[in-house]
Formats: sequence, structure tokens, C-alpha cells
Amino acid sequence: MKIALAQINTTVGDFPGNLQKIRHALEQARAAGVELVVLPEQAVPGYPAEDLLEREDFIADAEKTFEQIVRSTEGLKAGVVVGTLTRNGLKTGKPVYNSAAFIHDGKVLGVQHKTLLPTYDVFDEGRYFQPAAEHRVFDFAGLRLGLAICEDVWNDPEFWSHRLYPVDPVEELVRRGAEILIAISASPFSMGRSKFRLGMLQALARRWGLPLVYVNLVGGNTTLVFDGNSFVLGKRGELLLQSPAFQESFDVLDLGAAAARVEEPRDEVDEAFQALVLGTRDYMHKSGFKKTVLGLSGGIDSALTAVLAARAAGPENVIGVSMPSRYSSEGSVADARLLCERLKIPFHILPIEPMFQSALETLDPLFHGLPADVTEENLQARIRGQILMAISNKFGALLLTTGNKSELAVGYCTLYGDMCGGLAVISDVPKTLVYRLAHYANRFGDVIPQSSIDKPPSAELRPNQTDQDTLPPYDLLDGILEGYIEKGENLEQIAARGYDRELARHVLRLIDRNEYKRKQAPPGLRIRVKAFGPGRRFPIVQKYR
Repeated sequence: MKIALAQINTTVGDFPGNLQKIRHALEQARAAGVELVVLPEQAVPGYPAEDLLEREDFIADAEKTFEQIVRSTEGLKAGVVVGTLTRNGLKTGKPVYNSAAFIHDGKVLGVQHKTLLPTYDVFDEGRYFQPAAEHRVFDFAGLRLGLAICEDVWNDPEFWSHRLYPVDPVEELVRRGAEILIAISASPFSMGRSKFRLGMLQALARRWGLPLVYVNLVGGNTTLVFDGNSFVLGKRGELLLQSPAFQESFDVLDLGAAAARVEEPRDEVDEAFQALVLGTRDYMHKSGFKKTVLGLSGGIDSALTAVLAARAAGPENVIGVSMPSRYSSEGSVADARLLCERLKIPFHILPIEPMFQSALETLDPLFHGLPADVTEENLQARIRGQILMAISNKFGALLLTTGNKSELAVGYCTLYGDMCGGLAVISDVPKTLVYRLAHYANRFGDVIPQSSIDKPPSAELRPNQTDQDTLPPYDLLDGILEGYIEKGENLEQIAARGYDRELARHVLRLIDRNEYKRKQAPPGLRIRVKAFGPGRRFPIVQKYR
């Protein structure tokens, strides 16, 4: 069988745009003379559609679009597997299914619904979809095809020591005589995920002795980035074809022929960099933004964010703004300027001293005689936020925040100040990873000034300030954060790994106490196994410490 993997980038609710991409894939299939073309999970409505799935007009538009896709297959030699939603005709249960439709020559040969509906981390499918009640296979082109959708292939009892579901849909398909597994997916990226996913499905193919076709969504939708990395496996788990990561593609393989293209594996820093660029680009373009703006302090966080923005939007569409105060060093302004020169992005200097002095004078009747403290520091950050928001409003530019995950975790950030913005690009990037990404960005020529990398991190909100006046060294901090946030470890487990108990206790207290800030932060791109946002839900008002 000659199979095509149509790895496309869809947008939630963009039915005309998604239809156009699917039709383009069908035309490519027609030209290539393939027998089967496979598209990702929920390709018709886009993923994740969240509460749009509860709207009758959204469901109706998805159905109309699907009907147009079916008509577009008339005269097409290839069978088509595409992810869509279908109504639940029963009087009980959720209104729709997450479905894989099998179409050929203008007719729907059948539909397989998703069985396993994840409700952990960023997933909330049990809120919207009705699970499948049966599993079926489809006879086509001399083979019996078993269709599965994303989570359905993540429950192999021989691979997982702990399973979330009692049912294994793949086993059900094999019992019904499936001779090849077709898995469509919208599996979001996190560091190390693509390698793990491939290994897991190779084990599944070997277990059942069946070839496996896996087609994953690619592109960014709000906070999630989908990496693509679709592939075809032989019955011994051997990799026969792999689609590129982080880009759309149409790849063809004849199962009876030798292996086709296999992508060189990327290291995790390269993957993280590409994911952040794609996530930023799609967040901008799918939200209707052409330009972006960010504040440049001369430090490493804003420098890395500027590099990512220039890659995502083009340097001509990035506005860099330096806003020095009385505490800003000349070197910081010079580093910001040099960065913009190297990136070829517009650079502006807007000193905040006049606004800061005016604010101090306005507040003096109330603050007179009181010592300066974090209040005056936050005042500077909020003036900068005010300036950046004004630029965003005036030029219709998306404001990017530049805070990293380490800062956001412990509340080392200012509400309505440096947290102002529409997208938190590196809010899931710990500080130690920021440094690795900065070195990666400079791998092919200096972009980020070396002094921005080498200097001690500082908010420069008071004389001679450094981050380590308030925070532990970042290598220690990030180790504690990874244990508590990403691995779910408690204080005893973290201390057992060699971290000072009182330091760990202090950091954990900061994390818990600053949940209120994170609830008010802009959405951030997810690249780690556990990001702040919809995948991590803790109450603000609580006393469990």
C-alpha cells in the first residue's frame, strides 16, 4: 500500500482555512497516486477547541465542513482518514465524539470514535467528548485497517507499569483482525516527548507484529505547540519514514518498498528552540498580529525572547524598547542596542526617569518619611509596563513578556509591570535552560552579546542589585523547582536528593504563595512536561503547605 502522511497545521474554528489545507492534501494525494492519505486528529475543527465544542453553531459548521471534504474525495483513488467531530445520537452522554472518519470516493465508509479520553495535564477531553462504544476495522485495498486516535495507543499493558484505563483499544482492534494500525494524533510537544513517543509506539508495533502509521498535528494553538514528527513503522518497529518536526509536510511511503526519509534526531535544546519559535509565530499570526514589541533590559531573558521573536515574526516586525532608569547601567543599554543591531530589529530608548520622579512626587504626601522598599522597585516595573502597553495599543503590536519559569515560579516578577503582555514566550523555560538556549542561538554566529550572558542577572531596580540578593543560585533553584513542579516531589523527597531542607522549604513556600500572580499572567508556551497554566491547577486560597 502506498500511504501519504499529511502533517498539517490547523487553527481552532478556522473552518475555511482548515478545509483549504485538507483539500490541498487531497490534491497532493491525487497527484502522487497514493492509496491512503492520513490527516491528524481533529483536523476539521482544530485542536483543542475547548468550550467551543459545546456550541451548536460550532458543531454545525464542523459538520458542513466535513460534508465538503467528503465531496472533495469524489474520483480520488485514495482512501482518506481524517480527524473530525461527530454527533452523539444517543439521548445520554456528551453531545459529540472525537472521531476518525474513513472516506473513499465521495462516501463515508465508516467512523471510529476515540475510546480513551484524557483528563490530565493540559487535556480535558472527558468534559466534551463521548467515548467510543465499539471498535471496528475497515477492509480497504487488500488490508484490514484498524483506526485509533492519540490516547488510544497510549495504554499498552506491556509498556506501562501503571495504566489509566482498563481498556486497550489496540488489543480490541487486533482481535477484530486489524493488519495495519492507523493512529491519528494531536500530541503536544514537551522536551523529550517525541523520542519517548517513538519508542513507545515502536514497542507497540513489535508487540503485535503490525505496521503502524502515525500522523501528528503540527503548529501552535494558544499555549500548546504540536511538533509533527509523524512516522511509519514496520511490523518489527523499524522506522520506515519520518516527517520533519515543527513544519507542515506531505510524505509518501510504499509499504512494500525500502525505507524512505528518516529525520536526524534533534537534541532537546534544538527542539525547545524550534518549538518556541513556532509557538510564537502561530500565536501571533492565528491571533491576527503582524508586529510584536518587547522591553529590552540588556539581560539574557529579554535577549533570548528578542531572538525568538525575530525568528518568528521577521526582524522588521519586532519593536525593541530600552527603558533605562536611574539604576540602569550604561552596559545594559549598550547590550540592548548591540542585540538589536545584530538582529536588525528597530531599537528605541525611552528613559523612565521623568515618569518615575513624577510618580514619587505624587505619592510623597502619603509615603513621606517612609523608607524606600519593594514598592519603589515595583513602581519602575509598572511604568515600563505602562509604556509597553501604550506602544502595543498604538501600533497593534503583540506585547511579549520576557520572564522565565524560575522567576514566575517564586513570584520574582511584578503584576502589571514586567508581567504585562499578550504572550509569555519563555514562561516555561527555567533560567538554566535560558542559558543553554542563548548559547544555542549563538551557535551559528554571535547574536546575543556575551556580556548579556556573562553578567550576574539583575532587575536593576535598586543600586547594585542582583537576582541572588533574593533568590538562591539558579542551578539550585531550578533543581528544586523541577522536583516540586514537574515531578510532584514533596519536601522530604527533594531534601533526600541533596538539597538543603530549609532552602527547599523556603522555595516551596514561595511557589505556593505566588499562585495568585500566575493566575494573572499572560498565556505562556508549554515546552516542559508540566507548565504553569491549564496543565497545573492549584487554588489560590488554601492553607495546605
